[in-house]
Amino acid sequence: MDIDTSDNSSGNIVVFGAGGRVGRAVVAEAVARGHRVTAVVRDPAAHRDLEGAGVALVRGDATDAASVAALAAGHDAAVNAAVRLDVPSADFFTAAARALATGLTAAGVGRLLTLGIATTLETAPGVRLMDAPGFPEEWRTFSRGHVAEFELLTAEAGPGLDWLMVVPPMDLNAEAERTGGYRTAVGTVIDGPGRIAHADLALALLDEIERPRHSRVQLAVSV
Repeated sequence: MDIDTSDNSSGNIVVFGAGGRVGRAVVAEAVARGHRVTAVVRDPAAHRDLEGAGVALVRGDATDAASVAALAAGHDAAVNAAVRLDVPSADFFTAAARALATGLTAAGVGRLLTLGIATTLETAPGVRLMDAPGFPEEWRTFSRGHVAEFELLTAEAGPGLDWLMVVPPMDLNAEAERTGGYRTAVGTVIDGPGRIAHADLALALLDEIERPRHSRVQLAVSV
């Protein structure tokens, strides 16, 4: 798809997990479009390079509803790119989903985009990549965390929060050049090369913030 951002108006976006590769790409894309960004990280001292025009770097915790509410107040939308590998996947992603749903609602933020993982997409009705025979159990365990996150948002996020899980393909490349385009599918693996640059993933995320087209589903994106 071709992207036209000429009629976009600026807004305030809070990005949780802004210090990671996807988070950084989202911050850069948002600033390039004229948005003001609050970049939330666990250790601001480690990410001082994020500070600059249009970006406020702050300490926060995506699994703490009070922290989410305090930092998100006054923002139009939130992106969750936070991840922790030192705690069980299901524990982290469900804690983040619950805190974000609670905190963003309390802060009056009506749009949340959170990142998923391609292994949870369907290859056939009711059959996900992670269900394949021989799929590594370690990956399946991690994938279940995102399944639990999606189920929790579906069950617990109230009508005041318009949320979307954006799911990149397995080949997510920080070094690949931006193409300026992408394809989408709801809940299913996208046929083709199965890859996307971080910059193009950020493009898709910002497009869904500025012109929401999908809600309360898994949206697969790929080049």
